[in-house]
Amino acid sequence: MENFWNQYGAEILLKFWEHFYISFSAILLGILVAVPLGAILTRLKKGSETIINVVGFFQTIPSLALLSIMVPFLGIGKLPAIVALFLYSLLPILRNTYVGIQSVDATYLDAAKGMGMSKWQRLLQVELQLASSVIISGIKVSAVYVISWTTLASYIGAGGLGDFIFNGLTLYRIDLIMMGTIPITILALVTDALLKLFEVKLSVDRG
Repeated sequence: MENFWNQYGAEILLKFWEHFYISFSAILLGILVAVPLGAILTRLKKGSETIINVVGFFQTIPSLALLSIMVPFLGIGKLPAIVALFLYSLLPILRNTYVGIQSVDATYLDAAKGMGMSKWQRLLQVELQLASSVIISGIKVSAVYVISWTTLASYIGAGGLGDFIFNGLTLYRIDLIMMGTIPITILALVTDALLKLFEVKLSVDRG
């Protein structure tokens, strides 16, 4: 075990950092775009479902195909991988934000309106807070998907733990495949667990 870590330890840490950086950059961008967009869509009289369906279109494109499409426009490396994964991250967050806000009990809105809040104050101070658990649930789904799909980023030279898996498949080496698979699984499970704890904390604080 010591010899194994001496040989591969530094490379594992580097690939883990690359995987973390790519996946969480995409997730963060997804949150920054999808949550405000979902909130704005609840204020539209028409077209919201159409926009959600357009965003959902990106999830129908096979991940390798979408990564390949990015290469002619953005080259190879981390940037096209982050952009492609960002597009994949949008739908669960956008849909949950939209549905969560739409599901807020009208009683709370009437109370906020009676207090003199404007529609945007109601959105920011009441609706988003009450919908936070549903939004976090969407982020959780998106995060687990993106962490898994980041494996394919190595296909376009972005690095990450997928390098171990692709090399292992090429060389028929199960140890290399496991060097990539196990850290990816741990990262996805830990992220899911932390977001669950955050979701529970929000529910308790609201209660």
